[in-house]
Amino acid sequence: MAQNQIQLLSQQLLDAEKTRKGIEPFTKTYPQLTEEEAYQIQLLNIQKKLNAGEKIVGKKIGWTSLAMQTLLGVNELDYGHLLDGMILENHGILSWQKVCQPKVEAEIAFVLKKDLTVPNVTEVDVLLATDYIVPALKIVDSRIRDWDIQLVDTVADNASSGFFVLGGSPTSIADLDLTIIGMALYKNGELINTGAGAAAMGHPAKCVAWLANKLHDYGISLKAGEVILSGALSAAVAAEPGDYFHAKLAHIGEVSMKFGD
Repeated sequence: MAQNQIQLLSQQLLDAEKTRKGIEPFTKTYPQLTEEEAYQIQLLNIQKKLNAGEKIVGKKIGWTSLAMQTLLGVNELDYGHLLDGMILENHGILSWQKVCQPKVEAEIAFVLKKDLTVPNVTEVDVLLATDYIVPALKIVDSRIRDWDIQLVDTVADNASSGFFVLGGSPTSIADLDLTIIGMALYKNGELINTGAGAAAMGHPAKCVAWLANKLHDYGISLKAGEVILSGALSAAVAAEPGDYFHAKLAHIGEVSMKFGD
């Protein structure tokens, strides 16, 4: 794909984010779009936002659910960038005017204490590089109409990133088995989903290791201080104006947010 087409598609996503009107899937209008080209689109838009003054604060990992991979014919995870403009305070209210078609997921967030720059990063490397973990709510959002996405659509759209909330208090991973950390997600006070750490590809640190190795292919590394959203522990839940979401994660705390009307 020519560079001018990359520019065109990146601008379509930025316009859709601004107008809150979804666009046709790229996989329908440009069926030959490759994963590498989709990451070029993502990185181009991230650079535009950096040029506008935003800062990278971490990364998010998507498609960690085997059920979702099977359903949509995806056989690989993807990643997106977290920017400071995506941060929502715990118990905060997110204006509905800032989202298109949001869904909410609960997961474990890693905060790193050292860089992960070497190739062939392992789960052990991730655990050794982790400063602490906290519970997180990830508000995913798609600029593609009706969430009609395949892998390259969501990759181009910064892995369908929206906002994120960190809760609880910093918890050391020492003596914690992350695979059995239980999660309960509530919507408007009703239990809507449950899960455990093992839902993220068997172990959340495995997802972070995949991310570190994937980024290495693009000359990018995970940095000390970055937040890594390691992957949803259950299916994403659709949101409407006024909805209140609250998640409890065993041993590491609680996190909540509400959508404005």
